[in-house]
Amino acid sequence: MNRLNNLEELDTLRSFAKRSLDEQKIKVLVCCGTGCVAGGSLLIYDRIKELCEEKGLDVCVSLQEEPHGDNIGLKKSGCHGFCEMGPLLKIEPLGILYIKVKLEDCKEIVESTIMNNEIIDRLLYKINDVTYRKQEDIPFYKKQTRLVLENCGSSDALDILEYLAKDGYEAFTKALFTMTSKDICKQISESNLRGRGGGGFPTGRKWEQVLRQTEPVKYIVCNGDEGDPGAFMDRSIMEGDPHKMLEGMMIAGLATGSNTGYIYVRAEYPLAVSRLMAAIKSAKELGLLGEHILGSDFNFDIHINRGAGAFVCGEGSALTASIEGKRGMPRVKPPRTVEQGLFGKPTVLNNVETYANVPLIITKGADWYKSIGPENSPGTKAFALTGNVNNTGLIEVPMGTTLREIIFDIGGGVKNDKEFKAVQIGGPSGGCLTKEHLDLSLDFDSLKKVGAMIGSGGLVVMDENTCMVEVSRFFMNFTQNESCGKCVPCREGTKRMLEILERIVHGDGTIDDLDLLEELGDTISKTALCGLGKTAASPVQSTLKYFKDEYIAHVVDKKCPSGDCQALKKIVIQKDQCKGCSKCARTCPVGAISGKVKEPFEINSSKCIKCGACITACPFKAIKEA
Repeated sequence: MNRLNNLEELDTLRSFAKRSLDEQKIKVLVCCGTGCVAGGSLLIYDRIKELCEEKGLDVCVSLQEEPHGDNIGLKKSGCHGFCEMGPLLKIEPLGILYIKVKLEDCKEIVESTIMNNEIIDRLLYKINDVTYRKQEDIPFYKKQTRLVLENCGSSDALDILEYLAKDGYEAFTKALFTMTSKDICKQISESNLRGRGGGGFPTGRKWEQVLRQTEPVKYIVCNGDEGDPGAFMDRSIMEGDPHKMLEGMMIAGLATGSNTGYIYVRAEYPLAVSRLMAAIKSAKELGLLGEHILGSDFNFDIHINRGAGAFVCGEGSALTASIEGKRGMPRVKPPRTVEQGLFGKPTVLNNVETYANVPLIITKGADWYKSIGPENSPGTKAFALTGNVNNTGLIEVPMGTTLREIIFDIGGGVKNDKEFKAVQIGGPSGGCLTKEHLDLSLDFDSLKKVGAMIGSGGLVVMDENTCMVEVSRFFMNFTQNESCGKCVPCREGTKRMLEILERIVHGDGTIDDLDLLEELGDTISKTALCGLGKTAASPVQSTLKYFKDEYIAHVVDKKCPSGDCQALKKIVIQKDQCKGCSKCARTCPVGAISGKVKEPFEINSSKCIKCGACITACPFKAIKEA
């Protein structure tokens, strides 16, 4: 592709791309997000291509080819979202979504659907005896509003021409040729776009603060360091629609007077890194990145920095320190990042999803954006829905959607028809919400009132058999391991809290430990250096608030109501059912069972390791967990 020197040349190329896309009578979109790739989707892609070529079909894998009659567009798309059902394959314009596709299904897909428009019922999604032929009719998708994720699963993630064909970079050219920096900042401010990385700070206000700085060198930084357990929203955007994020960063550069951007992404996201690199390369080849973009005076380049998986590098000052080659540790503020950020220069720092919202706002306007969701938290939010829910995956809903709608309508309810107990929202920095919060509006302000936060958007659903004390211990173990160690409250406080929680789940806790947990949590929240430290105790504080009875059962009754805590399990032999066959004693790996043949045996609780081998071995079902 030749470098574009002006807007007219871009419009010509866009028209070519639209025509090429329209010429594809059938579009086969193989999900090539990380989850489906792990399930073998790349092999499925290769096999579909091979079979089509064997049948003499005209296969088009890139829009760079000149349109030449009816052809089949075979595409490596980003995440379709319905991860529970992967590998996924979508066929347009039929609107069919095939689920759990296997390599051996490819031949039938080519011969029946691609060649003859025949639908293969066994590959369609079915629930409660209802078969869904159209993707948009599936309950998982029906209640979503996919704006940021619109191209994820519906476009070739690697083809910049397809992004152009779908009006990509129109927002950038509008901002470049028809808007001033103040105009851009004003529109983002009026939209009330709030940062999607956790805190919900107004994006436009941040950009305006950087614009006002007199320092000539400024930076645009994208936080792609998604460290929350169970979260994969930013990863999916980087993999499935990287140009939308790049476009948002370029507009931020125009808005603030910056000509350099940095993307900080986890090295554990190799697919995201490779697709970002490919997107940057193709944008440079077209002249959409680099010097004198489209013949203008605007210069902008983007660099990728890979992090080493440190959770603390999700904090702004730690992230910029890591880019600079220093140890990723937060610093005292002020000065703030907008004044002295990367390399000591004014810096805009937003996360992937925030930047991906920007082109939509520039193109469609602030009023359109504010029409979606609550007034103080407009727009949509992407969530990673995981845990004990039937339909796990990546979803996008308007801000203000309730937990009930997400878990039961989109997520299909709790697995195995068990009772909903809680949902962890916002990862290690968030808190637990319970049944009483099912109809709570999920927006920044409503969640703050109940001591929770959206965070980056992880939702981990828990059922009736989940031990909330163990959940707290898990998240505190994560936070303590990830503490940078710079400030005493986080370094020592989280360690003490973890020690207490481990005592409790091992049956050695006391009632005084609960008061100490609350005191430590309050102290850490008030005195830790950075935002991550200040929210480190949130999972413990929220579970103590809503599930204190479970903590009391652990420390007073020495029982785990959910049966999760191995150390608090007690295995007993029902003497009236025991026949004295001795199989349990012969199976026990630690010799904790004794007795005489033909008489009831007994278990020495102090020796028992609760492995359950005796329960399995007993032919009379006489051994049970108490």
